[in-house]
Amino acid sequence: RLVESGGRLVQAGDSLRLSCTASGLAFGDYAMGWFRQAPGKEREFSAAIDWRAPATPITRYAESAKGRFTTSRDNAKKTLYLQMDNLKPEDTAVYYCAASYRRFGTNAAGYDYWGQGTQVTVSS
Repeated sequence: RLVESGGRLVQAGDSLRLSCTASGLAFGDYAMGWFRQAPGKEREFSAAIDWRAPATPITRYAESAKGRFTTSRDNAKKTLYLQMDNLKPEDTAVYYCAASYRRFGTNAAGYDYWGQGTQVTVSS
């Protein structure tokens, strides 16, 4: 089970940190990803973090997230984070975390488990 938290209403330029806490799975064996879905749009990839080499994990970001979003993980706490800085109105969406067993990628179809999502709303 994955549970996201931290979403709320913020203003453009603000920062926000989302968390995703996992239970019932061997968190250290899963690559983790963040996806988002805006109203009327399809779900899209935002960020992903590999499960190997936990001290220096490989990360990948969507173009829209590069330079503003940072994902990290704490395997001891079974928690994934997404630090979002300089938020823009177009970042408004429901943000989902997802887990992929020993498979690192940006395609939503490759993820095995999903959270229920947390709403992020950025006002202009």
